[in-house]
Amino acid sequence: MRDESRQLVVAVDGPSGSGKSTISRRVAQALDARYLDTGAMYRAVTYAVLRDGVDLHDPDKITAVAETAVLEIGTDPTGPYIKVDGAGVDREIRGPEVTRAVSAVSAVPAVRAILVAQQRAIIATAPRIVVEGRDIGTVVAPDADLKVYLTASADERARRRSSENAASQAATAADLERRDKLDSTRAADPLRQAEDAVVLDTTALGIDEVVELLQRMLEKVTA
Repeated sequence: MRDESRQLVVAVDGPSGSGKSTISRRVAQALDARYLDTGAMYRAVTYAVLRDGVDLHDPDKITAVAETAVLEIGTDPTGPYIKVDGAGVDREIRGPEVTRAVSAVSAVPAVRAILVAQQRAIIATAPRIVVEGRDIGTVVAPDADLKVYLTASADERARRRSSENAASQAATAADLERRDKLDSTRAADPLRQAEDAVVLDTTALGIDEVVELLQRMLEKVTA
């Protein structure tokens, strides 16, 4: 029987369109746990960089923004939110300008160091938490109780994301390919699965099926 006094951390990694956010929130709700979207934090810093008119090719100025921007992250899976310097930016960080720029900002090593420290601080305060992103199992929470790497076919990922953003599937596919390449080849904390992560292809699976599978996995690792 699991020791309820021990912290429970679930790490969910994977590329855009693999279902990380929806599935992570659902699992967090099922566990009565907190939920942390680390990608939203990188998007929030990117929003601040664009807001301040900082050159995306100037890592020092980008780092300065990351150092001074005050992020507030809501970790309730039923209503997560993020604020930058006191202002809610949930809609703004999902816009096309931020989406185009976020890979460049998140590739800056100093930015990653700043946000990883913040992410670890949030995790440390939660008895149970589901954390999603691109470097959770490898960098942010390498000792997580369960590490999952979600993936899906390129076509399915583009279909899902284009449906969410009301954009053409072809344009979405091209953008996902661009981001995949940038995220997986950056020098600092590239997108990759942890060696001990469970790889789950969600191409032909519904949300309920994936959530049920993860719950079964958790029952085994926390028994």
